[in-house]
Amino acid sequence: MSPKFNQNKQHTLASEAGISGTGLHTGIPVDMTLKPERSGFGIRFQRMDLPGQPVIPADCDLVSNSFRCTTLSSHGASIVTVEHVLAALVGSGIDNCLIEVNGPELPIIDGSCQPFVHLITQAGIVEQNWRKHWFTLDKEINYYDPEKNVTMVAVPCEEYAISTHMDFKGKVLEDQHATLDRIQDFEREIAPCRTYCFLHEMEMLIDKGLIQGDIVKNAILILDKPVSDAEKSRLSKKFNISNFAVSNGGYLNGHELRFDNEIARHKLMDVIGDLALVGFPIHAKILASRPGHSTNVEFAKKLKQYILKKTEGKMPSTQGVDR
Repeated sequence: MSPKFNQNKQHTLASEAGISGTGLHTGIPVDMTLKPERSGFGIRFQRMDLPGQPVIPADCDLVSNSFRCTTLSSHGASIVTVEHVLAALVGSGIDNCLIEVNGPELPIIDGSCQPFVHLITQAGIVEQNWRKHWFTLDKEINYYDPEKNVTMVAVPCEEYAISTHMDFKGKVLEDQHATLDRIQDFEREIAPCRTYCFLHEMEMLIDKGLIQGDIVKNAILILDKPVSDAEKSRLSKKFNISNFAVSNGGYLNGHELRFDNEIARHKLMDVIGDLALVGFPIHAKILASRPGHSTNVEFAKKLKQYILKKTEGKMPSTQGVDR
């Protein structure tokens, strides 16, 4: 989001723009089109391939699955892996947009949200007449998941800022921290950061029917255990890896990190995308330790309920004031 944009006004796209790719988990090719929308519309997805072309609002109360990605469902329709495009829209300052898709999952492209930010830049961004209603927290909001040992805190702040901490407790990855002090720096600091997967998880996820797309091209693959030549041969065949090369950092197939803490930065991106489902633009400092999609969504629900209580159930995005 450019600093020159008026953060107190709503924004949409100047024109529509589309991109095509394959879903990471379903492996299904899909076309996605971002379309401009009126003030107060918010962010919504539309399944153009289904009868009646059902619309699914970006709402944390509509999350139907949060294992390894975030899935929204409404009116018998679902859309999978929404977090990256949502992060791109928030990071670009877009408040109102219709996302048309002709498949069940958004394209993964390179595993980051940089291609979506470029798509938004290609479409252009326009200021709208309605005021953007930021909700500024008046107290600290805490969330803790003892089973996952995840802590998330929202602290009153004059900006929207996020900090993440990842504790991998492994030999390959040390603890990583990432911080975004201003959402205006999202494109440069966070958008290029790709999703990742540990080698020991890949077979389990495939057996669960996930990552049917080409994860070798669309994610950072981390070798977190010793692998014999025989095992390399077997995994190469299973995952269609033509050259099972391992870098000094333990990354497969020649992947080099775009940032030393790219993993933590990608987790920060996921937090932004999932918290977009609150439905309210907020001024707060988000502190997230070991976050994942399921805990992000539960925290989003807690924030949404607190804000609804404070605003007497009124959604700021629908309270347009033409001034």
